Amino acid sequence: MEIVAFGVQADEQPLLARAFEGRHQVRSLDVVLNRDTVPIAHGYEIVSSNVNADLSADVLQTLSAGGTKMIAQRATGFNNIDLEAAADLLMTIGRVAAYSPYAVAEFAWGLALAVNRHLVPAAGRTRHFDFRLDGLMGRDLRGRTAGVMGTGRIGEAFTRIAHGFGMRLLGWDIAENPRCAALGMKYVGKDQLFAEADLVSLHVPLLETTWHLVDASALAAMKDDAILINSSRGGLIDTAALVETLKAGRLTGVGLDVYEEEAGLFNCDRSLDVIRDDILARLMTFPNVLVTSHQAYFTEEAVGQIIETTVTNVQDYLAGRTNENMLVTRGQLPTAPR
Repeated sequence: MEIVAFGVQADEQPLLARAFEGRHQVRSLDVVLNRDTVPIAHGYEIVSSNVNADLSADVLQTLSAGGTKMIAQRATGFNNIDLEAAADLLMTIGRVAAYSPYAVAEFAWGLALAVNRHLVPAAGRTRHFDFRLDGLMGRDLRGRTAGVMGTGRIGEAFTRIAHGFGMRLLGWDIAENPRCAALGMKYVGKDQLFAEADLVSLHVPLLETTWHLVDASALAAMKDDAILINSSRGGLIDTAALVETLKAGRLTGVGLDVYEEEAGLFNCDRSLDVIRDDILARLMTFPNVLVTSHQAYFTEEAVGQIIETTVTNVQDYLAGRTNENMLVTRGQLPTAPR
């Protein structure tokens, strides 16, 4: 069987082909699956997507009409998929429930360290042989407070690194992680976390209850010199409110690996295009903001695990089996997929 995979990065393509070798052929495409590209999938029973795919009801209907019965998403998040529509179409939807938490946690810390110590402007200066230190003063992290929003596997890995820096630990989640508590983490309400943390890092899924978790009110509660890091989902932050906060001269630094309107932009080359997203364009002008292109997961270990799980999902579908990664199984929708 031939499978078509959308949104495949150049570094990912040989790993994907090798994983399916001897089982199925993979047609790897660098374009993202959406309303414009969905006709390419006509005739493919199995389609693999990435997290920026548009799998809304109309796209799913087009896929189903073209013979697609299974979608294997190479990501943990699934807020881009209309699961009820998929169930009505009797489709099977698989995702990757978990992969290396260290990939994302370490990258989040990379963003935090970069904005705290002004590494990007510093590197830009020295490339032009400007070795002044003006404006590059950072702060020690030891003794400061890290606020970790979401203490699952990734949040726990982030917390362990914060503990290694000697930071005070505050956590917020629907359930306490005893391993984080054992490190000295104190669980508090989100208002207290925003008010007391010197560094806030987001590690929660994007749900109706977490959309714009960091809104104008939360930003106003944060310290003027706080650092904000988001390596989870763009919709967790009200970006328009963040821009207004930065325009007011508040926040020491912001590191974003995700953006709420990233679909069609991130993981693509738009260097020759006119960017019509005024909020993103303004965000990129702040010298204390570092934006990366949803790459926190992009390590050999994590991508390898994502691909291995994708292969398992495809094989289980073909064998009529289900597993913990299945969000919809031949039209059957679990009660509360996460």
